[in-house]
Amino acid sequence: MGVTPTRTRIISRLDPWAPPIALMALIFVLSAQPDLTTGLGAWDYIGRKIVHMAEYALLCLLWWRAFREVTSPRRALAIAFCLSLAYAATDEYHQTFVHGRHGTPVDVAIDAVGMTAACVLVLRRQT
Repeated sequence: MGVTPTRTRIISRLDPWAPPIALMALIFVLSAQPDLTTGLGAWDYIGRKIVHMAEYALLCLLWWRAFREVTSPRRALAIAFCLSLAYAATDEYHQTFVHGRHGTPVDVAIDAVGMTAACVLVLRRQT
């Protein structure tokens, strides 16, 4: 039983879009957890902020990868940044409803640092 041509087209259309959507789902699930602390004090805090930057840098890169299939790379980068930033803001808002968590604009700014780093990386590789 092989893969049909129609199924191959559907899979190839989903290919660039599935990873950022899957990452957004993972971020949502992790944000719904009441407590993600490790008990390592300041190292825990710093580590979580680094993970925040990295996950949103990755999200921005994945959205750029998807959108460059349908528009210019620079426009795709702008869309990816804006979409990732909007998701960061809604993620922080979501956390305000989770017991033991709180959403802050500072975390959105930290996420934006990661997204900015991703954009700089893409722009440097394109020149």
